[in-house]
Amino acid sequence: MNAQRAHGALGRYGEDLAARRLTQAGMTVLERNWRCGRTGEIDIVAMDGDALVVCEVKTRRAGSFQHPMESVTPAKAARLRGLAERWLQEHGGAPPGGVRIDVVGVLLPARGAPAVEHVRGVA
Repeated sequence: MNAQRAHGALGRYGEDLAARRLTQAGMTVLERNWRCGRTGEIDIVAMDGDALVVCEVKTRRAGSFQHPMESVTPAKAARLRGLAERWLQEHGGAPPGGVRIDVVGVLLPARGAPAVEHVRGVA
């Protein structure tokens, strides 16, 4: 298996774990991997009560250089806000609870269960 396919499989696995965590937290997953032309992709779009949640999922193997949460830079957060605006334009506008950007970090150890961390309202 080539590195790109392996990376994609790792990302999908992390997104599956993230979607499960959000659902367990009482959220409703509306869409996964929503693409907007060349602008980018939203990993998970969910509802948390009356708030729309745009969720970025970052999956890393334990021992990698950077913690998953550190990869969401101010530039990345700004891009996610822009993607959220586009999603809302295509899906009927902002809900009463507004829009929130969350990050789910998934850390995969060499052994044992993955660590899944959900941070609400990062941007």
